[in-house]
Parts: sequence; structure tokens; C-alpha cells
Amino acid sequence: MGTVPDGAHQLKPGLKQRHLTMLSLGGVIGAGLFVGSSAIINQAGPLAFITYGITGLIVLLVMRMLGEMASAKPCSGSFTDYARMAWGEWAGFSTGWLYWYFWVIVVGFEAVVGGQMINKWIPSIPVWVIALVLMMVMTAVNLLSVGAFGEAEYWFASIKVVAIVAFITVAALFVFGLWPGASVDFGNLTDHGGLLPNGLATLFVGVVVVIFSMTGVEVVTIAAAESAEPAKSIRKAVNSVVFRILAFFVISTFLIAVIVPWDSVVPGESPFVAALDRIGIPGTADLLNLVILVAVLSVLNSGLYTSSRLLFVMGGRGDAPAWMTSTNKRGVPVKGILSCTVVGYGCVVLAALFPDTVFLFLINASGAVFLFVYFMICISELRLRRRWEKEDPSLLQFRMWLYPGLPILVTTAIVAVLISMGFREANRIELMQGVAVWVVLTIVYVLRKRLGGRGSGGSSSLDSPGADNERPATPQPTS
Repeated sequence: MGTVPDGAHQLKPGLKQRHLTMLSLGGVIGAGLFVGSSAIINQAGPLAFITYGITGLIVLLVMRMLGEMASAKPCSGSFTDYARMAWGEWAGFSTGWLYWYFWVIVVGFEAVVGGQMINKWIPSIPVWVIALVLMMVMTAVNLLSVGAFGEAEYWFASIKVVAIVAFITVAALFVFGLWPGASVDFGNLTDHGGLLPNGLATLFVGVVVVIFSMTGVEVVTIAAAESAEPAKSIRKAVNSVVFRILAFFVISTFLIAVIVPWDSVVPGESPFVAALDRIGIPGTADLLNLVILVAVLSVLNSGLYTSSRLLFVMGGRGDAPAWMTSTNKRGVPVKGILSCTVVGYGCVVLAALFPDTVFLFLINASGAVFLFVYFMICISELRLRRRWEKEDPSLLQFRMWLYPGLPILVTTAIVAVLISMGFREANRIELMQGVAVWVVLTIVYVLRKRLGGRGSGGSSSLDSPGADNERPATPQPTS
């Protein structure tokens, strides 16, 4: 079934509230929690859960700011449109392509990770072949319909949530002496060098790493445009999901620190497996690897969805080729989805050619890009909130708390995290590559302007961040 121009077919509201809730959970709960938490615990010590709490609070507040804007003016472009409304063409163009770049790299990265995991079980099949099959399967799911995507993501995310809830339940029973053979003992929090064995600064340094494991919550504000009641869906999803994520990350990390001595946690090895082994549950490694594989497929699935919808919106704005706005009869942007898989297949090729170095390359390629997007969300809310309060206060049904003080504080915190990356050798290359990508996008934007390339659907009114910029995203989903 071919594609047809957007004027004939548009994105369709095929996502339900349960899809949206699980979608935003699915983009966050992944290997960054199940495995990446080992590095944080090893670095920060028993109070690593505070690092997760600080980071979770930053993400919560950024999501609240984004939720305020998305509830006031729901649109498929989400924060890319709000950056355009607040700061003009360049902001919308660069933010959109930064976010797209982040997700297509993630898609390729997750496909390679999934390939390596399955290769451990079936070593006779090369990693690149498995990664290729995973890419093809997830592409097919996204091409079916937005409902098929939402249903797949619902079940992927459900498995992850059930796994974490089960872990928290079992671990809590063990910690409080209610598990067979267990007794109450919080000695691991203080017996191995104290609460802060590596100093207070380690709690904050870890934020640089943890914030990347919590990316994905914002996907719900893009997906909500394909639901029947966008504003209502956004409010519910933001209110419910972020607090649950905070609970999952903070509580599970605290329980691990109580059960397992922090200095026995090996970076790169799952502390969840170590905790369950200490409790005495057999077969935990294989079981957790299966859950992590589901997490990988979940992120791959949502990454294809998010990046393709961004191309759809940017095509309508003139920031991407116009043919990106075409959909088939099911309301699926086929060409956009296939375009996003190109980078993923490129990553699969890299995995075949450079199996030992592909991971480091892909991680560095995404770098600090996501923090730049968070920064743009914050400064867009600061400007648009003031403007909307003057022009139409009725739009602000879902408000950010303590404006403008708290938004300014969050923006400062994000800038501080970016600056700290420049001082840490481990993160410096990520920061520099992220800056390089933004510079390249800026150069492309300037060249397009000088060569007569159109932006924002060709409207020159967007050259300045005035009220005329505040048009609903086109094309809008039908209801």
C-alpha cells in the first residue's frame, strides 16, 4: 500500500491512554537501570539512590514544563514546535534535528545490543545478522499502524514494569526480614567505608550518567497528538508516569545497596542479579537477560516511532523534505519510518565491520545531545509561559510549579551538568561531539536560509519569536 499526500491522509488517533502511559515508561526503563546502575553504585557508594533521586527530580520538573506547553497547545512536534514558538525558526529546526539524531543513533545502538545479547545464547549466528532481523521486525511493527506500535510497546513496557515491581517486592521482604532465612540488617550502608566512601561530590557527578538512563519520558508528549484527547492524555501521563519512574529507580537502587555491599558491585554487571543471588533465587541471570532483551526491543520500537513522527512534523514545517508528510491509508508515515531505519542499518553494518569498537562510537555519537534538548525545553517554557499568561491565561490548565524561580533553577542545573561533562575526561568527548552536531545543524540552517530554503512551511513570520509563531502543528491528527 503506497503513500499518499498528507492532505488526503493524516496521522490517526490510534493510541489509547494505557498505550501512552506504558510508552513513556517503556522509553525509560531499560538497560540503563538494569545494568547501568552498577556504575553509579560503584562510584557513589550506598547513597547512590540519592543520585537517582536528584536526577529524577530534574527530569520530573522538565517534564512538568513540557507538559504545561503540550497541554496548552498539543502538537505532534511537541518541544520542537515550542522551541520555534518561543525562539524562532533556528530553534525549531535545530532542536528537531538534534532530537531526531539522538533517537536514530539509539535505534541502531539498541539493535546492536540486542544482537549481542542473543548471540550469547546462539553464538552460531553473527551479531550483525541478529541486529538486522531485530531492525526488520520492529520496522514491520511500526509500519502496520500506530495502534500496532502502541500495543507492542504496551506489552514490552508491561513486562519491564512487572519485573521491577517483582524485584522490589522480593527485595523489600528480604531487607525487612520477612523472607525465609532473612533478618533485618542495614549494615551494608555503613560497614564498607561509610555512607559516602568516595566523597559528597560523587552523588552529583553521577547525575551526568543517570540522566541518560531516564531519557524517553518526553516521548509521550509526541505520541499524545495521536490520541483522541491530547491535552487530557498529556496531563495524566505526566502526573502518573514520572512519579512511578522516581519510585522504580530510587527504591530499587536503595534496596540493592542494603542487600549487596556497594564495593562488591562490578560496573557493567547487573546489580539486580547480584542482589537476587544474595537472596537465594536461582536462574536470575538468564531471567534478567530476557527482561533486558525486552527492554532493548522496547526502546528500539519507541525510537523508530519517535524519530519518524519528528520527520513527519518537520516535513510539514519545511525543515525536512515535504514527502516526509505523506501517510498511507492507515495514517502511517511510511517514508518517514523507512528513512529513520537507514541510520539503524548503517549501525548494523558498523557492528559487522568494527564489532569491538561500535559500542563506544555509538555512545559518544549521541553524547550530550539530549541535555541540549532539555535545555531548549526549559528556556522555551520560560518565554512561552510569560507570553501565554498575557495573551490567553485560559490555555494554562496544567502549570509548572513556582514559575519563574523553579524553571530557572532547573535550567541552571542542566547547564551545570553540561559544564561538568567538560571537566570530566570520561564525558568530554560526548560533550564535544554533541556541540559539533549542533554547530553543523546551525551551519546547515544558515546555508538553507541564504540559498532560499524555506523553513516553517515557508512562513517568514517565524524569523522572529513573536506570537504569530504559535500555530498548531500541521498536519494535525484527525479525531
